[in-house]
Amino acid sequence: MFQSRTHTCNELRLEHAGQTVTLAGWYENMRRVSKNLGFLVLRDFYGETQIVIESEEMMEKLSGVNRESTLSVTGVVRERSSKNKELPTGEIEVVPQEIQVLGKCYYNALPFEISRSKEADENARLKYRYLDLRNPAVKDRIIMRSRVVAELRRRMMELDFYEITTPILTCSSPEGARDYLVPSRNHPGKFYALPQAPQQFKQLLMASGFDRYFQIAPCFRDEDARADRSPGEFYQLDMEMAFASQEDVFAVIEKVLPPVFEEYGLYDRASEAPFTRISFRDSMERYGTDKPDLRIKLELAEATEALADCGFEPFAGAVVKAVVCPGFTESRKVIDKICADTEVQTGRKAYWFKVGGDGSFTGGISKFLADRKDAVTSALGLSGGELVLLAAGTRAEAQKTAGAARKIVASYAERYMDKECYEFCWIVDFPMYEIGEESGELEFCHNPFSMPQGGMKALEEKDPLDIYAYQYDLVCNGIELSSGAVRNHDPEIMIKAFQMVGLGEEDVKAKFPAMYNAFCYGAPPHAGIAPGVDRMVMLLAGEDSIREVIPFPMNKNAQDIMMGAPSEVGENQLRDVHIKIDLGEN
Repeated sequence: MFQSRTHTCNELRLEHAGQTVTLAGWYENMRRVSKNLGFLVLRDFYGETQIVIESEEMMEKLSGVNRESTLSVTGVVRERSSKNKELPTGEIEVVPQEIQVLGKCYYNALPFEISRSKEADENARLKYRYLDLRNPAVKDRIIMRSRVVAELRRRMMELDFYEITTPILTCSSPEGARDYLVPSRNHPGKFYALPQAPQQFKQLLMASGFDRYFQIAPCFRDEDARADRSPGEFYQLDMEMAFASQEDVFAVIEKVLPPVFEEYGLYDRASEAPFTRISFRDSMERYGTDKPDLRIKLELAEATEALADCGFEPFAGAVVKAVVCPGFTESRKVIDKICADTEVQTGRKAYWFKVGGDGSFTGGISKFLADRKDAVTSALGLSGGELVLLAAGTRAEAQKTAGAARKIVASYAERYMDKECYEFCWIVDFPMYEIGEESGELEFCHNPFSMPQGGMKALEEKDPLDIYAYQYDLVCNGIELSSGAVRNHDPEIMIKAFQMVGLGEEDVKAKFPAMYNAFCYGAPPHAGIAPGVDRMVMLLAGEDSIREVIPFPMNKNAQDIMMGAPSEVGENQLRDVHIKIDLGEN
């Protein structure tokens, strides 16, 4: 029972007929039939109810009341003569005895129609987000998010994980993105940083003797937006386990996530444990990406040797990767579109030819392959009826271009894709080190705190580029949900790992003093991962933009145009934190 209403707008049914009720909600719209007859739709958080106005007196009370005003309606429930089977309350209506305006909408015109707000300009939606969220289709995404988070929390606690919150104000730490800095009032010239992730704190919890930690953790990174990444702030299911291996982490994720995806997702099928495991290098060779969408049943094939010296200039001295598409029946126009889209995405051309039912090569670059038909057929396993897409360049360029073509062809020919499911996989065996493109020097490939496979022996005896890390990515439907790792908890191995990239013991101590010192007091082996909550909900809802599942998102320029952030502050505020603004040339 609510103080100002007896029922919600989604609650009344035929069994309530004859009862006097009080409803409260937003005046969505009204169809006026005459001066004493109208049909008003009242909407609240839960649903809608039709209110039938049958007197001039009641109609007069609504004169001058704008849509989206909040109303209280007291009246009698009765059966509708014309039922609406698409509405849960479609068998009844309420005849009002009293109508009160609880909150007046002062504007005759709305910035957009509430029920069609998703069609409005994005800046308008973000500026008037409180109106956008009144749209049930938008609101339902936020409700889903709440339920998914509650379910994740419940399942983690069932597995004996303890939810522990970590600090928001901390020190700046190199995590791979720019920090958000907060000046200190009491310590002139010094700054806090908002955490890019709770990485160090959760590892310190392991060193403190906590066995299983998790948190729905806010993370802050000053980075550019994209469809699957919100600028500024995001949330992740952060977890860490002591005395744990990679296998222990996999077992937890494979137990927690599939049931959540099956219950709340757009599709009711998700991968069962164990998830497919693919090495990083194998993933690049087979799919052209380390974020493969395994719903697509096409893989890349090696065509370099078969097409060497074929006379087609782009293939001369290049690595050539192929995507063989069996039973391809789409038109030449579609093939051209696939190639054009691939070039837009990658900046490199894709080439093609078709294989007839008799094994003949036609179209595209087929004229260059006349003398190599048997070798190409054998190398690519062709049997007739295929479209063959080709990409050339360095190995990385050929992989990336062919990988993009693989995804694009599946979007035009859905026979190559089992779309209505969630396909998880683990990408494992990431290289520990790489040669930096800009520096030309040895650098960490990903997480510098990962344990090298083989430990100290590998660091001392192997070529650095042949060392793998106990690092793994969780991928679902071509979206990276998380990176994780078995952590390097041994100070001696940690120092050696950093020495490989030119950083000494003093550098490690200076950059990570708390963690380094904690590990010197006997730290357990530990491992963890942190799937992104926003990305998970985006996948579950079938949305293309992550902003659709965040209650109050920023725009692409990291601006909150509803609240006006970032904003200027007064001189007195700057003085308090010992800051002077210099907007000179960068």
